[in-house]
Amino acid sequence: MSAIPDGSPGRRPRPSQDERGPGAAETDPQDRKPKAGRNLPVAIGAGLGMAAVVLASLLIQPVAFLGLAVVAIAVACWETGTAMRKGGKNVPVIPLAAAGVLIVVLAWFGGATGLLLGTAVGVAALFVWRLSEGATGYRTDIPAAALVLIQVPFLAGFVMLLATSENDSARLIDGAAAQVLIYLFAVVCSDTGGYIAGVLFGRHQMTPRISPKKSWEGLGGSIVLAALGGSITLWAFFGVSFPLGVAFGVCVALAATLGDLSVSLLKRDLGIKDMSNIIPGHGGVMDRLDSILMVAPVAYVWFRYLLG
Repeated sequence: MSAIPDGSPGRRPRPSQDERGPGAAETDPQDRKPKAGRNLPVAIGAGLGMAAVVLASLLIQPVAFLGLAVVAIAVACWETGTAMRKGGKNVPVIPLAAAGVLIVVLAWFGGATGLLLGTAVGVAALFVWRLSEGATGYRTDIPAAALVLIQVPFLAGFVMLLATSENDSARLIDGAAAQVLIYLFAVVCSDTGGYIAGVLFGRHQMTPRISPKKSWEGLGGSIVLAALGGSITLWAFFGVSFPLGVAFGVCVALAATLGDLSVSLLKRDLGIKDMSNIIPGHGGVMDRLDSILMVAPVAYVWFRYLLG
Protein backbone atom coordinates (compact mmCIF):
# COMPACT_ATOMS: atom_id res chain seq x y z
CA MET A 1 0.00 0.00 0.00
CA SER A 2 2.99 2.16 0.34
CA ALA A 3 4.12 4.11 -2.70
CA ILE A 4 7.74 3.59 -1.79
CA PRO A 5 9.35 0.28 -2.80
CA ASP A 6 10.65 -2.28 -0.36
CA GLY A 7 9.22 -0.75 2.82
CA SER A 8 12.65 0.31 3.97
CA PRO A 9 13.87 2.01 6.66
CA GLY A 10 16.41 3.08 4.17
CA ARG A 11 18.39 1.42 1.40
CA ARG A 12 22.04 1.60 0.50
CA PRO A 13 23.39 1.15 -3.04
CA ARG A 14 25.21 -1.88 -4.33
CA PRO A 15 27.43 -3.84 -3.86
CA SER A 16 25.63 -5.98 -1.29
CA GLN A 17 27.19 -7.28 1.88
CA ASP A 18 27.32 -10.77 0.42
CA GLU A 19 29.39 -9.52 -2.51
CA ARG A 20 31.86 -7.70 -0.25
CA GLY A 21 31.93 -10.33 2.47
CA PRO A 22 30.80 -10.02 6.09
CA GLY A 23 32.20 -7.02 7.92
CA ALA A 24 33.84 -5.55 4.83
CA ALA A 25 34.58 -1.84 5.02
CA GLU A 26 33.16 0.68 2.61
CA THR A 27 36.07 1.60 0.38
CA ASP A 28 34.45 2.02 -3.02
CA PRO A 29 33.27 5.58 -3.67
CA GLN A 30 30.39 4.09 -5.64
CA ASP A 31 28.98 2.88 -2.30
CA ARG A 32 27.96 6.44 -1.58
CA LYS A 33 25.97 7.01 -4.73
CA PRO A 34 22.26 6.52 -4.13
CA LYS A 35 20.46 4.01 -6.31
CA ALA A 36 16.76 3.27 -6.16
CA GLY A 37 17.17 -0.41 -7.02
CA ARG A 38 13.74 -0.62 -8.72
CA ASN A 39 11.75 1.13 -11.42
CA LEU A 40 10.55 4.04 -9.30
CA PRO A 41 7.89 5.47 -11.67
CA VAL A 42 6.25 2.04 -11.97
CA ALA A 43 6.55 1.34 -8.24
CA ILE A 44 5.14 4.73 -7.23
CA GLY A 45 2.29 4.46 -9.73
CA ALA A 46 1.34 0.99 -8.46
CA GLY A 47 1.59 2.16 -4.86
CA LEU A 48 -0.64 5.17 -5.46
CA GLY A 49 -3.18 3.00 -7.27
CA MET A 50 -3.37 0.56 -4.35
CA ALA A 51 -3.67 3.42 -1.88
CA ALA A 52 -6.56 4.92 -3.87
CA VAL A 53 -8.44 1.61 -3.87
CA VAL A 54 -7.98 1.19 -0.11
CA LEU A 55 -9.07 4.77 0.57
CA ALA A 56 -12.18 4.40 -1.57
CA SER A 57 -13.15 1.13 0.09
CA LEU A 58 -12.91 2.65 3.56
CA LEU A 59 -14.76 5.86 2.81
CA ILE A 60 -17.39 4.71 0.30
CA GLN A 61 -18.26 1.11 1.19
CA PRO A 62 -16.45 -0.29 4.28
CA VAL A 63 -17.43 -3.90 3.56
CA ALA A 64 -15.40 -3.58 0.36
CA PHE A 65 -12.38 -3.19 2.60
CA LEU A 66 -13.09 -6.67 3.94
CA GLY A 67 -13.13 -7.96 0.37
CA LEU A 68 -9.76 -6.36 -0.33
CA ALA A 69 -8.35 -7.81 2.88
CA VAL A 70 -9.60 -11.30 2.06
CA VAL A 71 -7.98 -11.22 -1.38
CA ALA A 72 -4.72 -9.71 -0.11
CA ILE A 73 -4.35 -12.17 2.77
CA ALA A 74 -5.22 -15.19 0.62
CA VAL A 75 -2.57 -14.15 -1.93
CA ALA A 76 -0.02 -13.36 0.79
CA CYS A 77 -0.57 -16.80 2.36
CA TRP A 78 -0.24 -18.43 -1.05
CA GLU A 79 2.99 -16.51 -1.78
CA THR A 80 4.57 -17.27 1.57
CA GLY A 81 3.45 -20.88 1.59
CA THR A 82 4.78 -21.40 -1.94
CA ALA A 83 8.11 -19.87 -0.93
CA MET A 84 8.24 -22.20 2.06
CA ARG A 85 7.66 -25.21 -0.19
CA LYS A 86 10.47 -24.11 -2.49
CA GLY A 87 12.63 -23.95 0.63
CA GLY A 88 11.90 -27.59 1.44
CA LYS A 89 9.00 -27.16 3.90
CA ASN A 90 5.89 -29.23 3.14
CA VAL A 91 3.44 -26.39 3.80
CA PRO A 92 -0.15 -26.84 2.53
CA VAL A 93 -0.67 -23.74 0.43
CA ILE A 94 -4.42 -23.99 -0.27
CA PRO A 95 -5.47 -24.97 3.30
CA LEU A 96 -3.21 -22.22 4.59
CA ALA A 97 -4.86 -19.60 2.36
CA ALA A 98 -8.30 -20.88 3.38
CA ALA A 99 -7.37 -20.61 7.07
CA GLY A 100 -6.11 -17.08 6.45
CA VAL A 101 -9.43 -16.05 4.92
CA LEU A 102 -11.31 -17.63 7.84
CA ILE A 103 -9.27 -15.72 10.40
CA VAL A 104 -9.77 -12.36 8.67
CA VAL A 105 -13.53 -12.88 8.22
CA LEU A 106 -14.05 -14.01 11.81
CA ALA A 107 -12.06 -11.04 13.09
CA TRP A 108 -14.27 -8.69 11.03
CA PHE A 109 -17.58 -10.13 12.24
CA GLY A 110 -16.56 -11.49 15.65
CA GLY A 111 -14.00 -9.01 16.94
CA ALA A 112 -11.16 -10.18 19.18
CA THR A 113 -13.01 -13.38 20.05
CA GLY A 114 -13.42 -14.18 16.37
CA LEU A 115 -9.72 -13.50 15.74
CA LEU A 116 -8.64 -15.89 18.49
CA LEU A 117 -11.18 -18.53 17.45
CA GLY A 118 -10.16 -18.35 13.80
CA THR A 119 -6.47 -18.65 14.67
CA ALA A 120 -7.10 -21.65 16.94
CA VAL A 121 -9.18 -23.38 14.26
CA GLY A 122 -6.53 -22.62 11.64
CA VAL A 123 -3.70 -24.07 13.72
CA ALA A 124 -5.79 -27.14 14.55
CA ALA A 125 -6.57 -27.64 10.86
CA LEU A 126 -2.86 -27.55 10.02
CA PHE A 127 -2.17 -30.23 12.62
CA VAL A 128 -4.97 -32.42 11.24
CA TRP A 129 -3.69 -31.96 7.70
CA ARG A 130 -0.18 -32.93 8.73
CA LEU A 131 -1.29 -36.16 10.44
CA SER A 132 -1.94 -37.75 7.05
CA GLU A 133 1.56 -36.98 5.76
CA GLY A 134 3.58 -39.17 8.12
CA ALA A 135 6.43 -38.32 10.46
CA THR A 136 9.04 -37.20 7.93
CA GLY A 137 9.61 -33.47 8.23
CA TYR A 138 6.96 -33.03 10.93
CA ARG A 139 9.23 -31.00 13.21
CA THR A 140 9.84 -28.38 10.52
CA ASP A 141 6.62 -28.45 8.48
CA ILE A 142 4.20 -27.61 11.31
CA PRO A 143 6.25 -24.67 12.70
CA ALA A 144 6.69 -23.29 9.16
CA ALA A 145 2.95 -23.43 8.47
CA ALA A 146 2.13 -21.95 11.89
CA LEU A 147 4.62 -19.14 11.27
CA VAL A 148 2.81 -18.15 8.08
CA LEU A 149 -0.55 -18.30 9.86
CA ILE A 150 0.63 -15.99 12.64
CA GLN A 151 2.71 -13.65 10.51
CA VAL A 152 0.02 -13.04 7.90
CA PRO A 153 -3.68 -13.54 8.79
CA PHE A 154 -3.38 -13.30 12.58
CA LEU A 155 -1.63 -9.92 12.39
CA ALA A 156 -4.05 -8.83 9.67
CA GLY A 157 -6.87 -9.58 12.08
CA PHE A 158 -5.89 -6.52 14.11
CA VAL A 159 -6.55 -4.36 11.04
CA MET A 160 -10.04 -5.84 10.96
CA LEU A 161 -10.48 -4.97 14.63
CA LEU A 162 -9.57 -1.36 13.87
CA ALA A 163 -11.85 -1.21 10.83
CA THR A 164 -14.87 -2.46 12.80
CA SER A 165 -14.29 -0.63 16.08
CA GLU A 166 -17.10 1.53 17.42
CA ASN A 167 -15.86 5.09 17.77
CA ASP A 168 -17.71 8.25 16.82
CA SER A 169 -15.25 10.76 18.25
CA ALA A 170 -13.39 11.38 14.99
CA ARG A 171 -13.66 14.61 13.09
CA LEU A 172 -14.60 14.66 9.40
CA ILE A 173 -15.00 10.89 8.80
CA ASP A 174 -16.08 7.70 10.54
CA GLY A 175 -13.95 6.89 13.58
CA ALA A 176 -13.08 3.33 12.52
CA ALA A 177 -12.05 4.45 9.04
CA ALA A 178 -10.00 7.26 10.57
CA GLN A 179 -8.07 4.79 12.72
CA VAL A 180 -7.20 2.59 9.75
CA LEU A 181 -6.19 5.57 7.61
CA ILE A 182 -4.01 7.08 10.35
CA TYR A 183 -2.31 3.73 10.92
CA LEU A 184 -1.69 3.13 7.22
CA PHE A 185 -0.54 6.72 6.66
CA ALA A 186 1.97 6.40 9.50
CA VAL A 187 3.36 3.22 7.93
CA VAL A 188 3.66 4.96 4.56
CA CYS A 189 5.48 7.84 6.28
CA SER A 190 7.85 5.36 7.91
CA ASP A 191 8.60 3.65 4.60
CA THR A 192 8.99 6.94 2.76
CA GLY A 193 11.16 8.60 5.39
CA GLY A 194 13.37 5.54 5.64
CA TYR A 195 13.77 5.26 1.89
CA ILE A 196 14.66 8.92 1.37
CA ALA A 197 17.02 9.14 4.32
CA GLY A 198 18.65 5.85 3.42
CA VAL A 199 19.27 6.87 -0.19
CA LEU A 200 20.53 10.34 0.65
CA PHE A 201 22.43 9.76 3.89
CA GLY A 202 22.71 5.99 4.44
CA ARG A 203 26.27 5.07 5.35
CA HIS A 204 26.06 2.72 8.33
CA GLN A 205 24.49 -0.67 7.78
CA MET A 206 21.93 -1.68 10.36
CA THR A 207 21.62 -5.42 9.68
CA PRO A 208 24.28 -6.40 7.11
CA ARG A 209 23.58 -10.13 7.36
CA ILE A 210 19.82 -9.72 6.90
CA SER A 211 19.23 -6.67 4.72
CA PRO A 212 22.52 -5.03 3.68
CA LYS A 213 20.91 -1.99 2.10
CA LYS A 214 19.17 -0.83 5.28
CA SER A 215 20.96 1.79 7.31
CA TRP A 216 20.71 3.46 10.70
CA GLU A 217 20.26 6.76 8.90
CA GLY A 218 17.26 5.25 7.13
CA LEU A 219 15.80 4.16 10.46
CA GLY A 220 16.19 7.73 11.69
CA GLY A 221 14.30 8.99 8.65
CA SER A 222 11.54 6.46 9.30
CA ILE A 223 11.14 7.58 12.89
CA VAL A 224 11.13 11.31 12.07
CA LEU A 225 8.56 11.17 9.27
CA ALA A 226 6.32 8.61 11.02
CA ALA A 227 6.33 10.74 14.18
CA LEU A 228 5.44 13.81 12.15
CA GLY A 229 2.71 12.09 10.14
CA GLY A 230 1.28 10.27 13.14
CA SER A 231 1.12 13.35 15.34
CA ILE A 232 -0.52 15.53 12.67
CA THR A 233 -3.18 13.00 11.68
CA LEU A 234 -4.03 12.00 15.26
CA TRP A 235 -4.48 15.66 16.17
CA ALA A 236 -6.48 16.41 13.01
CA PHE A 237 -8.93 13.51 13.40
CA PHE A 238 -9.09 12.92 17.15
CA GLY A 239 -7.51 15.94 18.82
CA VAL A 240 -4.72 13.84 20.35
CA SER A 241 -1.83 15.88 21.78
CA PHE A 242 1.34 16.14 19.73
CA PRO A 243 3.60 14.37 22.28
CA LEU A 244 1.33 11.32 22.26
CA GLY A 245 1.14 11.47 18.47
CA VAL A 246 4.92 11.55 18.25
CA ALA A 247 5.16 8.52 20.57
CA PHE A 248 2.63 6.71 18.38
CA GLY A 249 4.66 7.47 15.26
CA VAL A 250 7.91 6.30 16.83
CA CYS A 251 6.33 2.98 17.80
CA VAL A 252 4.93 2.60 14.28
CA ALA A 253 8.37 3.18 12.73
CA LEU A 254 10.06 0.66 15.02
CA ALA A 255 7.39 -1.98 14.44
CA ALA A 256 7.45 -1.37 10.68
CA THR A 257 11.21 -1.84 10.66
CA LEU A 258 10.87 -5.09 12.61
CA GLY A 259 8.24 -6.35 10.19
CA ASP A 260 10.34 -5.49 7.18
CA LEU A 261 13.39 -7.18 8.65
CA SER A 262 11.47 -10.30 9.69
CA VAL A 263 10.27 -10.88 6.13
CA SER A 264 13.73 -10.01 4.76
CA LEU A 265 15.20 -12.64 7.09
CA LEU A 266 12.68 -15.21 5.85
CA LYS A 267 13.41 -14.41 2.19
CA ARG A 268 17.15 -14.56 2.76
CA ASP A 269 16.77 -17.94 4.47
CA LEU A 270 14.69 -19.19 1.52
CA GLY A 271 17.11 -17.70 -1.02
CA ILE A 272 14.61 -15.43 -2.79
CA LYS A 273 14.45 -11.69 -3.49
CA ASP A 274 10.68 -11.17 -3.60
CA MET A 275 7.74 -13.34 -2.56
CA SER A 276 6.40 -13.04 -6.12
CA ASN A 277 6.26 -10.51 -8.94
CA ILE A 278 2.54 -9.86 -9.29
CA ILE A 279 2.73 -6.14 -8.34
CA PRO A 280 4.76 -4.08 -10.86
CA GLY A 281 7.76 -2.46 -9.22
CA HIS A 282 6.99 -3.95 -5.80
CA GLY A 283 7.27 -7.72 -6.00
CA GLY A 284 4.55 -9.67 -4.23
CA VAL A 285 1.66 -8.78 -1.96
CA MET A 286 3.60 -9.96 1.08
CA ASP A 287 6.48 -7.67 0.10
CA ARG A 288 4.03 -4.77 0.56
CA LEU A 289 2.38 -6.10 3.69
CA ASP A 290 5.48 -6.93 5.73
CA SER A 291 5.67 -3.69 7.71
CA ILE A 292 1.91 -3.03 7.56
CA LEU A 293 1.07 -6.32 9.26
CA MET A 294 3.63 -5.99 12.05
CA VAL A 295 2.38 -2.51 12.91
CA ALA A 296 -1.28 -3.60 13.13
CA PRO A 297 -1.29 -4.91 16.73
CA VAL A 298 0.83 -1.95 17.83
CA ALA A 299 -1.64 0.49 16.29
CA TYR A 300 -4.57 -1.40 17.82
CA VAL A 301 -3.11 -1.13 21.33
CA TRP A 302 -2.31 2.56 20.83
CA PHE A 303 -5.82 3.41 19.66
CA ARG A 304 -7.38 1.53 22.56
CA TYR A 305 -5.18 3.58 24.89
CA LEU A 306 -5.77 6.92 23.14
CA LEU A 307 -9.49 6.56 22.45
CA GLY A 308 -10.66 4.19 25.14
